[in-house]
Amino acid sequence: MSALKDNEKKMEDAKRARVLEGAMQVFLAYGFSRTTMDDIARAAEISRPALYLLFRNKADIFRAVEQDLLRKSQTNACAALREEGAFPDRLLAALDQALFQLLQKVYESPHGDELVDFNNQIAADLVADWRRHMVERFAAFIGEEAERRGIKLEDRGLSAQSLAEMLFDMLAGLKARGKRGSQAEPHCRQFIKLIELALKQK
Repeated sequence: MSALKDNEKKMEDAKRARVLEGAMQVFLAYGFSRTTMDDIARAAEISRPALYLLFRNKADIFRAVEQDLLRKSQTNACAALREEGAFPDRLLAALDQALFQLLQKVYESPHGDELVDFNNQIAADLVADWRRHMVERFAAFIGEEAERRGIKLEDRGLSAQSLAEMLFDMLAGLKARGKRGSQAEPHCRQFIKLIELALKQK
């Protein structure tokens, strides 16, 4: 009985993943407003009734897509921080995984601005949780590097947490100014240099 339930769960998980993948493609192609449950069902190659067994409505699917993307970005960013290499290179690679790659397809879509607007309305809590998690992870990474170098950031009126917060505040500011993806990367490099200066031995 347990094996049967496990198999059923795997099948449902696979169906759910197919829905999220199909929904992402449809949202990018048509935008949120024009996308229908029928569109998503066709993209996922399941019936409309079967889709409603998994999700109540289009907004629920949108949130699930966002949650899946944010989870993957967290996983990939943390993996980039654990890679071998210089501190600034790993920091930039993690930002690329956490943010730039996450949003690239959205901003390449003709409906990118609409999707971002609906994301702020429908999934703001998910993004806030993602930001908290990423700030904590980046702060831990910066703190570990400071300890490795024998630097006490508190003696300089700083903390690993404040540097990570400022980094993500800077990213939010760039986004608000319309600087995204490759446009934001030079600014990220400059801010990482500032973090490097904060960690430099006198």
